[in-house]
Amino acid sequence: MSSLSLKISQQQRLSPQQIQFIKLLQVPTAELAARIEEELEDNPALEEGPDMESFDEPESHETVDDLEREEMEIGDYLQDDYAGYKMAGDSYDPNEESKERPMATVASAEEFLFMQIGFVVKGEREQLIAQQLIGSLEDDGYLRRNIESIVNDLAFTIGFVTDYAEVEAVLKKVQALDPAGIGARDLQECLSLQLHRRESQDPAHSLAIRLIDGYFDEFSKKHFTVLQQKLGVEESQLKAAMKIITRLNPKPGGSEAGSVAPFLQADFIVTNQNGKLDIKLNGKNAPELRVSRAFQEMLQTYAKGDKQQKDVKEAVTFIKHKLDSASWFISAIQQRQGTLLKTMESIVARQYDFFLTGDDANLRPLKMKEIAALIGMDISTVSRVVSAKSVQTDFGMYPLKYFFTEGILHDSGEDFSTRELKNILREIIANESPLEPYSDEELEQQLAERGFVVKRRTVAKYREQLGIPVSRLRKEL
Repeated sequence: MSSLSLKISQQQRLSPQQIQFIKLLQVPTAELAARIEEELEDNPALEEGPDMESFDEPESHETVDDLEREEMEIGDYLQDDYAGYKMAGDSYDPNEESKERPMATVASAEEFLFMQIGFVVKGEREQLIAQQLIGSLEDDGYLRRNIESIVNDLAFTIGFVTDYAEVEAVLKKVQALDPAGIGARDLQECLSLQLHRRESQDPAHSLAIRLIDGYFDEFSKKHFTVLQQKLGVEESQLKAAMKIITRLNPKPGGSEAGSVAPFLQADFIVTNQNGKLDIKLNGKNAPELRVSRAFQEMLQTYAKGDKQQKDVKEAVTFIKHKLDSASWFISAIQQRQGTLLKTMESIVARQYDFFLTGDDANLRPLKMKEIAALIGMDISTVSRVVSAKSVQTDFGMYPLKYFFTEGILHDSGEDFSTRELKNILREIIANESPLEPYSDEELEQQLAERGFVVKRRTVAKYREQLGIPVSRLRKEL
């Protein structure tokens, strides 16, 4: 026997304006102009340019009985509450000399490979498989998805039937593309592809190929004595081969021919003005926005018509919707800029000494919840502000996440940031003997002697985050 029950729950839902603000908050400055352009194309009530002459509001405000739930006054849409909008931090002087270099437009790594496949594959079948393989490459240029899965992908997505042998044959052709090493399935294959691509009569080059193809396990573990015995070579010969190998590129996906480092546009600019930090929000590429006068006039015209006619109702509803969207978008942009600037000011206040000196030793431990408390907003808002944003300083460009770090208590009672601890760890390893590098236990002791009590597993974690291998892999001949 079933029973009925009544349950009351309270749920918080975001309004369309709040959702729009949240989305804009995450957009970095480099992409903001494109987002604004998209909105300008979609909404004819939103226009680019400075505020025009004032618009005379009618003496009487007529109401419209349309399809919307609430009655709205037409006069509300005729008032100029949406003044011409300029990006916050608009200290940009158009006559100021720009120090930015124009950047060449280059193809992405994937596009660069697609441009080449026509020279190595034959027929539509091979081209289709090659495109699938290139699309499966990771950012570093490796193919970590196994061939069986790619066969299944082709079958299930586009109904293309193939087999392991055909896909592997096309993969060999993809691996012949530039840059050398692209499409490798592991590091050994990546290095081998690069070595075999080069034509050299140098005995050291031939030895390098033998070493990678036949003794990669011993090579990766740096068992030099074992390698000398198995290869039957002298220490000098092994060193020459190792020198060739160390010059190879372990991540070919990030170094395609003719590539140019992507142009980074800072979201904030912090400069030292005679000991005082000046904070600006970068708004050079954002246009001024306003609500269309023509749409306001159009609404006034329709408001004077017969409101009982269906076409008049629909026209008024459409115009009001577009005017609302335009004003919401301008408001969201303004709110975005204000929130970004307020957040950056709080970060600078907490890391003031660093912005004055550029010295990592001056970085204080900082968490996002501290900034959230300072600006009176939720931590999720701070997270969205920090995401994919950067700041240009007198000492270079930094991602905002760089300034958030945990703290480590020193024996002296002073609180150090983990980034400063990592710098000390890097310095210790840089000064170690290459013949007898420190183990993680020894690094723990080295840090303890400097007043930092850190567990061995924490040392190992920081070492890995710095991209430093274990001691046996740091050992040299």
